[in-house]
Amino acid sequence: MRNPRGLLAISGYLAGRHAPAASQSITSHHSLFFARALQILAQPEPVRLQKLAAPDSGILELRLERPEVKNAINWDVMGRLRSAIQKIQADATAKVVLVASSVPGAFCAGADLKERRLMSSSEVGEYAGSLRSTFSSFEALPIPTIAVIEGAALGGGLELALSCDLRICGENAELGLPETGLAIIPGAGGTQRLPRIVGVSRAKELIFTGRRCDAAEAVRMGKASLVTNFCLLIRMILNCVCIAGLANYCVPAGEAYQKALDIAREITQKGPLGIRMAKKAINQGMEVSDMPSALAVEGECYDQLLHTQDRLEALAAFAEKRKPVYTGK
Repeated sequence: MRNPRGLLAISGYLAGRHAPAASQSITSHHSLFFARALQILAQPEPVRLQKLAAPDSGILELRLERPEVKNAINWDVMGRLRSAIQKIQADATAKVVLVASSVPGAFCAGADLKERRLMSSSEVGEYAGSLRSTFSSFEALPIPTIAVIEGAALGGGLELALSCDLRICGENAELGLPETGLAIIPGAGGTQRLPRIVGVSRAKELIFTGRRCDAAEAVRMGKASLVTNFCLLIRMILNCVCIAGLANYCVPAGEAYQKALDIAREITQKGPLGIRMAKKAINQGMEVSDMPSALAVEGECYDQLLHTQDRLEALAAFAEKRKPVYTGK
């Protein structure tokens, strides 16, 4: 492949001042064309999936890199997300996925509204359905996923984070679902995942008002003093209500990635089959309506681990007082 200087030389950009006057306009046109081509080539991929090297083998990093629009999701980004999900699904060595942004001050601003303005109503519906399906596929990954949130995670950006198992926020994070302010609703899972995480009443408040919360509130959200709020505690017990924080951790700005990486490293030290079955048991157990059925899900997942090499290795390592070496078998 020719280097940029070679391309510019061919276009006449470097030699243009020596070209005959009659060819100046053509040369100028070619120069602009090749300069624009080089600009496009220099732009990073909007979605990048990479494996971390040893000693962090097994950790995958999915990065959003569309700085000009704060990682807003258009059809191209959505397609690349789908492709990345398929690669993760096919990677037997994958143990944890970190979802992060390379854009300072932004995790993801949501849907690309400039592109949406050009869509028909049916195209908007198709876009929302496709994004909903994409995030559901990401949520269904059998390995843990961790959203690393620095800056704004709004609309579809927060819905992406909600489809992750854990959310680690820098204290500069700003989270919100502003769709009702645009006369629509969160359409990529927000109306369903948010209440399952923070509770129905709090989710309704956030969605109805479209207000944004910071990282500190996101951690506290849903964790209001249950000891002093006896009535709420009884309701949780009787109705199997799940109340948790919107974020797992709030750390100083710029340190969310390191915290997420530390957690990912802890996870990779555990039995990979056990981690997968734990995620399956939790997710499927939360979807059934009663505790006996949920415990049956747990029992089925547990039984699948009884005859694995990893379980026997764990017992041997314990007896020999050494660190287990898991193979995922």
